[in-house]
Amino acid sequence: MTEKHESERVEYGANEKEMGLRSGSVDGSDGLRTVDAGFTADQIDAQYDQKEVRRILRKVDFRLIPLLGVLYLLAYIDRSNIGNAKIAGMEEDLNLYGMRYNTALTVFFVPYALFEVPSNIILKMLRPSIWISILCFCWGLVMTLMGIVTTYQGLVVARFFLGLTEAGFFPAATYLLTIWYQRYEVQRRMAVFYAAASLSGAFSGLLAFAIEKMDGIAGLGGWKWIFILEGLAPVAVSFTLYFLLPDKPETARFLSKEEREFIVNRIALHTGSGGGRVTNADKMSWSYIRAGFADWRIWMAVLPFWACSIGTYGFTATVPTVIRQMGYTSAHAQLMTIPIYVVGMVATVIVAFWADHIQQRTPFIIGGFAIGVVGFIAQLAIPHPRYPGVAYFFLFLVATGLYCPFTCVVTLVANNLAPSSKRAVGMALLISIGNMGGICGSNIYLAAQAPKYPTGFGVSLGCCVLGIIAAMILRVEYSRQNRARDALIEREGEEAVKARYTDQELLELGDRSPFYRYTL
Repeated sequence: MTEKHESERVEYGANEKEMGLRSGSVDGSDGLRTVDAGFTADQIDAQYDQKEVRRILRKVDFRLIPLLGVLYLLAYIDRSNIGNAKIAGMEEDLNLYGMRYNTALTVFFVPYALFEVPSNIILKMLRPSIWISILCFCWGLVMTLMGIVTTYQGLVVARFFLGLTEAGFFPAATYLLTIWYQRYEVQRRMAVFYAAASLSGAFSGLLAFAIEKMDGIAGLGGWKWIFILEGLAPVAVSFTLYFLLPDKPETARFLSKEEREFIVNRIALHTGSGGGRVTNADKMSWSYIRAGFADWRIWMAVLPFWACSIGTYGFTATVPTVIRQMGYTSAHAQLMTIPIYVVGMVATVIVAFWADHIQQRTPFIIGGFAIGVVGFIAQLAIPHPRYPGVAYFFLFLVATGLYCPFTCVVTLVANNLAPSSKRAVGMALLISIGNMGGICGSNIYLAAQAPKYPTGFGVSLGCCVLGIIAAMILRVEYSRQNRARDALIEREGEEAVKARYTDQELLELGDRSPFYRYTL
């Protein structure tokens, strides 16, 4: 820490006895000084000048968020560019008649869903900088090789392996955020890199518009060049991740020891009560795996996740075709997808900052899906393609209604799981089962129903309604648990309740601790 910054802050640990600082920790924080559980994250922050707090968090932001954003942008482009390739000649070259295109979309999600929980277990046992590097290289290689397929069967095989290799990244990235930031700092960061998913639609359309002009070079079709060039990018990036991606706060070389202590303590104590702490340094075990699978609230959160995944995957794979069938050329349809995704990105970021500011999740899940409901009802009611301008406008509401709730759902579950091993399993389970919605989403926009797509828009509408109901149920349940724990502490006293447990037992209880408070 520089002398300039040293002079700006109150000395951290100047009164070690008062703050309860001790060397080492029950959570094994690599010899860093940790604070006793009777303190809160706000008291940790109070030891620093707020300019210093913001400076430390900016250091983490600049190192972590852009990197995750670039990786997710590349991953999402590679999984969704098949929609652009379809109208760039792939449909004719590979004879994608009937349900063949839908099958190629569907096969991606089978390994994608099955591999996410094992991937996060590996992440906890292996360094993230190593594991994510391997994943990035592999999905880029598969994407590149997809550019040389010559048959429908080859496309299906390539999509299978693309799903296998991309599966681990998103649950790993969202989990990494939870070990660096407090619960009401996570969503805005997640939204910034998830916004890359919205941007990917814009980039994919713009890149496809340009790359499609390479048609015929080296005897390859324009759609093949889309796959090849957009696959080489993650291959190149993968070689830098080992050096650039930080694994965890305890070992971050770009932070000083005092900065590492600050990050570790403020995360450990940010549970909603001053009576306990959580840990990110726990070891993966079968008990945490079972706890993740047994929490019914994770399974309930799958419903709003499905609303996002069914709607989003079907929408991104079909919207270029929807716009083209409004009467526009293929090239113009590619370009006209860009504003839709940009609006979705901006809305997602605004909602995330708002949700963190008021420390709420479920109201934004409900509100986002309500916007989506309006968009889908309009698409069902408009006589396609008679009013292309009106139909195009409501595509913006569809994108906003599908993208905005997503980070709220993931963050809601992340905020309400502890310790970190249970969180890693629970988040991966949510994303794994949730992404199976992509199987449905890939098969509801039927070519025979173009340009109205009543099944696609109708199923997506129903899923949005179910997402609203599930969010309401979760809010009621988490509120009930918080009230019960508040009543226990008020009735028996914090010290009496704490005396029942050792520090290690409270850590192992995680979100089941009487001192843990759920996010609503």
